Amino acid sequence: MSAQLPSRDEEILGRPAVDDLEAILTTANTDVDEVIHAVRDNADVIFTWDYEKGARPALDKLYEKAKGSQWNGQTDLDWSIDVDQQQFAEMMADMQQMEFEARGVDFTGTPFEKWTRTEWVELAHEVQNWSLSQFMHGEQGALLCTAKIVETVPWIDAKYYAATQVMDEARHVEVFAQYLDTKLDGHYPINTHLKLLLDDIIDDSRWDMTYLGMQIMVEGLALAAFGMALQTTPDPLLKRLLRYVMSDEARHVAFGVLSLQEFYAGLTDAELLERQEFAFEAAVRMRDRFLQQEVWERMGIDVRKALKLFDVPAEVKNEDPFQQLLFSKIVPNCKKLGLLDANDGWLRKRFDVLGVTQFEDWVDTGEEYLEMDAVAQDRAAEGAA
Repeated sequence: MSAQLPSRDEEILGRPAVDDLEAILTTANTDVDEVIHAVRDNADVIFTWDYEKGARPALDKLYEKAKGSQWNGQTDLDWSIDVDQQQFAEMMADMQQMEFEARGVDFTGTPFEKWTRTEWVELAHEVQNWSLSQFMHGEQGALLCTAKIVETVPWIDAKYYAATQVMDEARHVEVFAQYLDTKLDGHYPINTHLKLLLDDIIDDSRWDMTYLGMQIMVEGLALAAFGMALQTTPDPLLKRLLRYVMSDEARHVAFGVLSLQEFYAGLTDAELLERQEFAFEAAVRMRDRFLQQEVWERMGIDVRKALKLFDVPAEVKNEDPFQQLLFSKIVPNCKKLGLLDANDGWLRKRFDVLGVTQFEDWVDTGEEYLEMDAVAQDRAAEGAA
């Protein structure tokens, strides 16, 4: 066990408790009308004169896989498909109503007391617009962070692979922006909690923190969230878009696992503690963003009253498929990196508080990216036809 005492959660999160709703909601995005947002990048650019390709075979294998799995967002997706957002919103509204009925929710005295199906369908519209907007903003964050990894990682095999990910992320921003512009009916600005996390990742001078924040935490959550969206959407265009994005994302998370596993093996307890604290803060920020406070504000509903209605007991919340998918990639990857149990299980105890430790033995992404290559699968099927 490390002799260094861990920082108090309040110091890490900037609030007295993990679930301090007032502190969460008072954190606001103050530049929603700005087109440009600048963040200082404090890292050194690293050259290496060691050009030996394949010195790290697992990264080299990933690089070769990435070169053969590129796809074109304009030609590999059928943008002529008509998207019926109204149909999807109605389906999601009906599912929400069935959940409320199953829970026996009473709307008396709430802002929803006089809501008709029209308002519930409108809410489902807004939630889809918000969700895909956050996907798009997160992908731009990944684009910038991966460009930073190219600059800062000291290994040539990692630079080679990261360069392919830069291309992947540009493509992801492109297709999500195009889908929002041409198939849906509205955009949302970046969620404040996601923005703060991306700012922290870019601001940190240590190259491995960029990996940890983006490749393990943000990309791990994205992979899970895309999986849930894939399961719920009836739209064939969005299904194919998400399958292809997930193929790329699985490689991206594997890149983080493979790189950091080697590097973290040589860190001290004190250095590992800093990474554990960062992972915990990132997990909480990502959870906070799913309060969707911007949606409630746009619907004219008091956020606190809305969240009280949608709140469920922890034991029920942890059984929710979305909550499972949300952390099902992050927790096993943190365990494989040794972060879960270092320093007498510091991160494990925090994940216990979040109610997600049960996913520790799920498959980590360092092993499953080959199984998720939808691009190769589709090309093989088309070649056999």
